[in-house]
Amino acid sequence: MSAQFPEMDDEPRREKAAELPDDDVVGILLRQHARIRALFGEVRGAEGARKQDVFNELRGLLAVHETAEEMIVRPAAKDTAGEDEAHARNAEEGEANKVLAELEEMDLSSQDFDVQFAQFQQEVLAHAGREEALEFPALEAGCTPEQRQTMGRRLLTAERAAPTHPHPTAAGSPVLQWTLGPFASLLDRARDALGTRP
Repeated sequence: MSAQFPEMDDEPRREKAAELPDDDVVGILLRQHARIRALFGEVRGAEGARKQDVFNELRGLLAVHETAEEMIVRPAAKDTAGEDEAHARNAEEGEANKVLAELEEMDLSSQDFDVQFAQFQQEVLAHAGREEALEFPALEAGCTPEQRQTMGRRLLTAERAAPTHPHPTAAGSPVLQWTLGPFASLLDRARDALGTRP
């Protein structure tokens, strides 16, 4: 994933998200992207247990966000933005999931983690920029407000049942997300509740 879309001011995104109904899929995703951007900064500025807590929040948000996008958004994006665009975003998410799984296993206090995390941040934010510049406008142009609101409600439902940890074998494939996701989610949520690592 190359950084084709430089970091842009978050204010226009917040304004756009605020204009959309709470259940509009584009508005939901824009708000989640803003939270992801903020969490990246918090992880980079934190230490010790705080760094682990913030990273866990970021990891969980990225896992459920990307799973739900692949399950709910990508099928519509194939129709509105084109199959190549949908495939490219799924491929990026598949790669990001692999890196996230590697980061999850690393010592967060190590320099290696910081170096890999900085590269991961750059790639994820570039991916989000491409979604915002290419995929979201196509969804807005190709779907009615009612369709986007239905998609938004389905996205939030999918997120509640999505895995909270990276699963590289399913990432990037909507079919595998639908097939393996519910089982992975049960295991992840049990692991989170017990505070255990894989």
